[in-house]
Amino acid sequence: MFKGSMVAIATPMNGDGSLDNESLERLIEFHIENKTDVIVSVGTTGESATLNFKEHSEVIKATLSVVNKRIPVIAGSGANSTSEAIELTQRSKELGADGCLLVTPYYNKPTQNGLYEHYKMIADKVDIPQILYNVPGRTSVDMIPDTVYKLSSHPNIIAIKEASGNLERSQELLEKCADNISIFTGDDKTSVRDLLLGFKGNISVTANIAPLDMHKMCKFAIDGNGEEANKINSKLDILHDNLFTESNPIPVKWALHRMGLIKKGIRLPLTWLDSKYENILEESLYNAGIIPKVK
Repeated sequence: MFKGSMVAIATPMNGDGSLDNESLERLIEFHIENKTDVIVSVGTTGESATLNFKEHSEVIKATLSVVNKRIPVIAGSGANSTSEAIELTQRSKELGADGCLLVTPYYNKPTQNGLYEHYKMIADKVDIPQILYNVPGRTSVDMIPDTVYKLSSHPNIIAIKEASGNLERSQELLEKCADNISIFTGDDKTSVRDLLLGFKGNISVTANIAPLDMHKMCKFAIDGNGEEANKINSKLDILHDNLFTESNPIPVKWALHRMGLIKKGIRLPLTWLDSKYENILEESLYNAGIIPKVK
């Protein structure tokens, strides 16, 4: 159902932090023109944690309207409250999303049994394809493969986004779960490795600013052409790192603004990129062939 380069798209905002639908439309058209395979709306890169329910719905609705079924749209609907996650997932279904991405509950640090019951309840309540999302570096909770395996038999759970970047974890997920669900990487730095191992796609931050290269790289890797995939990835490797000079999505929003695609807008408690990192990102964008060299 979902495969290839899936952009964890940034949510454009005005200078006061309000939503900027005009820039969102421009950004979506940029992705479709550059062969992004799937758009993931209001995920964690889309600042879902600081959007209220109405805004969350508005961004998904606007995204679906602009995309107009040209490519699939996955809606971020995770929350650290199970009832809120159910509400967001149900709303995403009503709006017409093709699937939902649900980050593990953060801060409250549930047990493995708590994670199982959380995801099972959402999948039981809302009939829409659902993707589990494990990113322990941001949530302080790690959903282990045994828990994923237990959930993988549910008909509404169709994939997991695994963003730990750990090779042993990737191999264990493939061994235990690949017969039941698709496995996506959420770590750009190790994405070629995981795609060559058998992952089906990459839910990507880097794809925000290098969509065509990420599409080609993912396709080569999924098709088993490691030489061509690594050739593209070598051009992007430093960029993968430097898009995390500050907390995501601060650097990627700066880059999109530098490319003329969005306005200078981000929502507190996140702030605009510290000026000391601007030259680092500027050089990374130039070396990746995204912008011309400034004389």
